[in-house]
Amino acid sequence: MKSFLAFIKKETMEQFRSGRLMILCMLFLLFGIMNPAIAKLTPWMLEVLADSLAESGMIVTSVSVSAMDSWVQFFKNIPLALAAFVLLESSIFTKEYQTGTLVLSLTKGLERYKVVISKMVELSVLWTVGYWLCFGITYAYNAYFWDNAIANHLMFSAVCWWMVGLWVVALMILFSTIAGTNTGVLIGTGMVVLASYLLGLLPKCKAYLPTLLADGNSLIYGIAETKTYAAAMIITGATSLICFVMSIVVFNKKKL
Repeated sequence: MKSFLAFIKKETMEQFRSGRLMILCMLFLLFGIMNPAIAKLTPWMLEVLADSLAESGMIVTSVSVSAMDSWVQFFKNIPLALAAFVLLESSIFTKEYQTGTLVLSLTKGLERYKVVISKMVELSVLWTVGYWLCFGITYAYNAYFWDNAIANHLMFSAVCWWMVGLWVVALMILFSTIAGTNTGVLIGTGMVVLASYLLGLLPKCKAYLPTLLADGNSLIYGIAETKTYAAAMIITGATSLICFVMSIVVFNKKKL
């Protein structure tokens, strides 16, 4: 247990020293503020552009915004935040392959499975804190300016997107144990996510895919019911666990 906690501490210090922790904090803070800001500034921007739009034959009428507009922005922007998260953290294994620091830790008696667990915990915590920080900031601003009650199933849709992030983290860990470069991790993770989106175009498959959980706007508008997402949530959790177990198996056999 001491070796595991020591490795977790090392991982956290590496996040801090590399500047990734600071960048992630700023990123999620920015997105959290940007969601209500865009909604709040939309009427003003349309008013400023009214004259130029009128010359093009477009008439701008008065626009009213609500918390719904801000939450739509949240679910549009959070995929960008997740993509940035993946880009920043894709080297969590590969950098250590290149520097040989993992070999040093393993020769000191640290079991291989603890390496995988620690990195999974590290990324899961970073995603969880960053995501809910972004959500909390957006929620607070929306409550101040408007009323969050207008959004249907808000917490449920937020939990769904959080699970998507954890699923992507599990994919990152798996491909980090398979590939030896950042590019391999990014391509592997991206291909699985893309395949899920493409399969989601088939009506019979859509309800069972992790990417269905990213459709937060359908939930907040009340177009979809929560029970529609039950199968996707179960499969997302199961595939995340399978990826994690496979990561341990692959890393135990990997030559460093």
